[in-house]
Amino acid sequence: MCEYHVHRGYETINEAKKYRLVDFFERHWDKYMESPTEYVKPEQLKAVNAMRVCRTAVLGIDEYACPDCGEITRVYHSCKNRFCPTCSWQDTVRWAEKVKRNMLWIKHRHVVCTLPHSLHPIIKKNQKKLLSALMRASAHTFQEWFECKYRLQIGIILVMHSGGEQKEYHPHTHMIVSWGGIHKETGKLVEIKDEYVNYKFLQKKFRCKFEDELIKMNDAGELKHDFNDRHDFMRFIKSVNQNDWILHLEPAIQTPEEVIRYIGRYSKRACLSDHKITSIEGESITFRHKDYRDRDERNKAKEKELTLHYRDFFPMLLQHVPEPYFRIVRYYGLYSNKGFIPEEYKKPGTENQKQSWSDIQELKTGENPMYCSHCHKRKIYIHTLLDTRSKEERQIGIQTINTFLKIKRKRAA
Repeated sequence: MCEYHVHRGYETINEAKKYRLVDFFERHWDKYMESPTEYVKPEQLKAVNAMRVCRTAVLGIDEYACPDCGEITRVYHSCKNRFCPTCSWQDTVRWAEKVKRNMLWIKHRHVVCTLPHSLHPIIKKNQKKLLSALMRASAHTFQEWFECKYRLQIGIILVMHSGGEQKEYHPHTHMIVSWGGIHKETGKLVEIKDEYVNYKFLQKKFRCKFEDELIKMNDAGELKHDFNDRHDFMRFIKSVNQNDWILHLEPAIQTPEEVIRYIGRYSKRACLSDHKITSIEGESITFRHKDYRDRDERNKAKEKELTLHYRDFFPMLLQHVPEPYFRIVRYYGLYSNKGFIPEEYKKPGTENQKQSWSDIQELKTGENPMYCSHCHKRKIYIHTLLDTRSKEERQIGIQTINTFLKIKRKRAA
C-alpha cells in the first residue's frame, strides 16, 4: 500500500509553530475587507492572497514515488511571496548560500543607517524615489570614504527595511560592508585592521548625500509634498538637520559565514515571523518585540509583547509590503553585477555549493523527502495535480476580488 509523505512546512516536531500569521488572516481578513481601516493597495492584496493559498491545493501538488515500493511524497507548491513567513525563510537560506560564495574572504561590518522621524511623512508620499535615494546615500557614503581614505574598492550588500520592532513605519537600511577591499592601483586584497571611524564625519556625509538628492528632486518637480514653495521646503530641511541622523556600526565580524548568519534575519525575511507570535485570541493578535529604549543590566534590549486588534494590526503590517518592482536588496561595488572578485580572494571550495529544495528540507527536518524511507532510493516525479481547489477556497478568491473592485469603484467615484 502506498504511503503519502506530505511536505508543506519546514518545522520539525520540536520546532512546530504554535501560531501562524496566515491563520489570523484566514479568520479576520474577509471581514476586514468589508470595511477596511485604510485603502488596500493591489500589491498588498496580492501578498495576502498569496500567503493564504501558500502550500495548499490551490497552487498545485507535485507527486514523487519510490520506483520499488511505491511510497509517495506529495509536495505542495509555495507562493514565493516575500510577505509569506514560510517562503521568506526558504528564500533567505538560498540567498545566504548564494551570497556567501561571492564575498571577499575578509572581515565585514554590519552598518545601520536611519533617517529622522520628521522625514517619514514625505517619504510615505514618495516611497520608491526616496527609499531608493536612502539606499544610494547609505552605500555611497562608505564607498567614497574607503576610496578616498584607503584607495580601496569595497563590496556592499544593502537591505531596505521599512518597519521597526513594533512594525511602525521606520525606514532604515542594513548593510554588510567589507572591511577592506581591492586596491585601485595594485589590485591586491587589503583588509582594514583598525575598526575606528570618524563617526561624525560619516554621519554628516550620509545626511548631505540624502539631502542633496531630496533637494534635487524637489527642484525638478518630482516630489509630492504639501510645502507652499521652495523657501518653505528649505526651511523644513533646515529643521530636519537639527534631528539625529543615526549611523550604527557593529564590531567587525571575522568571516562571511558569520556575517550572513547574523544579517540573514534582516534580509528577505517576512515582516513578522510566525515564531514571534505568542497568542491569537478572538480578534486580537500578540507578538514579541525588542524595546531598545528599555535595556537590562547587560545593555541588551528587553523583550516585550504587543497586542493589537485585527483592524489596527492589518493596516500596520501591510504598510511594509514593498511597492511593485521595488528591489529591497541591492548590491554595490565589488558585490554588484559590474564588480569582479578574483577567485583567490573568495573562500576556497564554495564555487559549486548550491542548495536545492530537498537540501533545505533536510537541513530543517533531518530527512530528505526525495528518498524513500523504506528502500532508501531516490523518488521519481509522477505528475502535478492541478485545479484541486475546493468550493470554499474558490469562494474566498472570488469574494476578495469583488471586495477589492468595490473599494476601487468607491475611490473612483
